[in-house]
Amino acid sequence: MIPALLSVIIAFSILGTAVVEVTLTNFSVVGNIINGQQAFNVAEAGLNYYMWHLNHNAIDLKDGNSTPTTPDPQLGYGPYTHHYIDTNGIDEGTYTLWIKSAGAGSTIVTVRSIGQAAGTNIKRTVQAQIGSPSFASYAVASDSALWFGNTESADGPVHSNQGVRMDGASNSTVSSANATYTPPSNLGGCGGSNCAHPGVWCDSTVTSPVNCNTRSKSAWVYPVPQIDFNSVTSSLCTIKKVAFTSDPSTSALASLGTACSQVPATRTPAYVPQISSTYSATKGYLIKLNTNGTYDLLKVNSENDQLATYATALNTTAVATGIAIPSSGVIFVEDNVWVLSNPTFHGRVTIASGRLATSNNTDIVIAGNLLYSAKDGSDAIGLIAEDSVYIAPYAPPASGAFNYEVDGALLAETGSVEYGESTGNVGTGSVYRNQSSTCTKGWVNSNQTFTFYGSVSSRQTWTWTWLGGNCSNAVFDATSGYYVSGILHNDTQYDYNLEYAPPPSYPLTSGYNILSWRQILTHP
Repeated sequence: MIPALLSVIIAFSILGTAVVEVTLTNFSVVGNIINGQQAFNVAEAGLNYYMWHLNHNAIDLKDGNSTPTTPDPQLGYGPYTHHYIDTNGIDEGTYTLWIKSAGAGSTIVTVRSIGQAAGTNIKRTVQAQIGSPSFASYAVASDSALWFGNTESADGPVHSNQGVRMDGASNSTVSSANATYTPPSNLGGCGGSNCAHPGVWCDSTVTSPVNCNTRSKSAWVYPVPQIDFNSVTSSLCTIKKVAFTSDPSTSALASLGTACSQVPATRTPAYVPQISSTYSATKGYLIKLNTNGTYDLLKVNSENDQLATYATALNTTAVATGIAIPSSGVIFVEDNVWVLSNPTFHGRVTIASGRLATSNNTDIVIAGNLLYSAKDGSDAIGLIAEDSVYIAPYAPPASGAFNYEVDGALLAETGSVEYGESTGNVGTGSVYRNQSSTCTKGWVNSNQTFTFYGSVSSRQTWTWTWLGGNCSNAVFDATSGYYVSGILHNDTQYDYNLEYAPPPSYPLTSGYNILSWRQILTHP
C-alpha cells in the first residue's frame, strides 16, 4: 500500500502545486488589471486637467512652463508630469502630458496623457482632441434679430441672441437664445406687443422657393445659451498683449496690469500706434495684405467716400512696405483701419482695431477686394473692430460688370457688419461713418454681383444692401420698387475651414470640450 499511498500523495502534491500556481497567476493578472485600470483612470484625469487648464488659459501649450522652447514635431510640448492625488489624499500615480496645437489660429489642441499607477511600472496612454468654438464657428452670429428673406439663403450655422426669421433656404443649424421674441418691423415683425414668434420661425405665406409649411425644421434650435459679445472687449485686450509680446521693444508692456491702456508710440510689425492722440473718423491706417504673406502700411490722412476707388477716396502717406506678418499672426492697430488684399493674400492673420485707452471706438473699413490665394484653410483673415466693420462705397468697381469678393472672418464688437448707408436714404439704416449726407452707391444689374466667403459676427446690423427712397447715388430697382444702396445681387458663403481653425487669437464663444478621444497602445 505504501507505493499506492505515495502515488496519491505525489498526485495531490502536483495538483496542489498547480492550483497554487494558477491562484497566484490569477492574483497577478487581477492585480495587473486593477493597476492597468488605475493607470487608465489617472491618464484620463490628465486629459480633464488640461481641458480645465485651457479653459483658464487658452494660449498656454506648455502647462505653465517656459520650456521646451521648441515642440517635439510629433507630440508637441512636454513632457509635463503631475501626481494625481484623489479626494482622500492618496497618491494614485502620475500622468505625463504632451500638448500639440493643430496649427496657427486653430482652437484644437491634441493632448496625450500617459498614466502610471503608483508603485508599478504599468502605464496606459490616452489621447484627445480638445477644442473650443469661436465667433468664426458661425456663418452669421448676431446680438440682434436676423431676417433671411425668401430670396436669400443661409449657408452654414446661424445664431441670434434675439431670434431669427428664416424664410430662405438653410443648410445647417439655425439657433436662437430665446424661446419666443417679438421681431422689430424692419426685421420681419409687425412691431406690436402682440407679435411674438418662436425663437426661429418662417412666415407661413412664404411658399417659394422654400415652402415654410412643409420645410424641415429639425435643425432649428431654441432656446440655446447666448453668445457673449461683451467678451470681445477682453479678447481685444488679449490680442493687444499678444501684439506687445511679439516684439522686444514692447514685450515688457504685456505683463503690466495696465497693459491694455498703454499707448506706446513705437511701431512694430505687430503693433501700430495711434495716428494722433485726437481721434478722427477719417484718419487711421491702410493695410495692404500681400500674396507673399507680408503687408504694406500707409497712413490715411483723410477719406472722401464719394470718390470712385480707394486710390482716390483715401489721402495716404506711405509708412513701410513688405512688413512680415508676425509669428503670432496678430496685428493690433490703435486706430481706424482700412484694409484690402494686394491682389490676394496668402497666410493667416488677425487685424484688430481699437482705442482701448479712450472712449472713442474705432472701425475697420474694407476698401477693395479682400481675397485669399486659396480656399483650403491655409489662408485666413480675421477683422475685429471695436465698433463696426464696413464695406466702403468705393470698394466695389465703380461701374460695368463685376464680381466683387470679400474673404474673411468679420467681427464687430459694438457696431455692425455692413455695406454702409448714408443719412439721405429714406430706409432705416446706419450712417457710413458720418461722412456724407447723401445715399451711398448702389448696383442692381444681374452682372454686378458680390460674393462674401467667411464668417460674420455683428453686435447690431448685418446687411450688404439697403432699400430706400430716391436720393443721390442709390440706384432704382424696378423689381422691388426701391432705390438700392449696396450690391443687390449678393451671395454669402460660410468658410467651413473656420469652424475649428479660425484666424489667430480669434475670440472664443464658449469653453473647451473634448472633441475626440482614443486609447494609444504604444508609448512615446
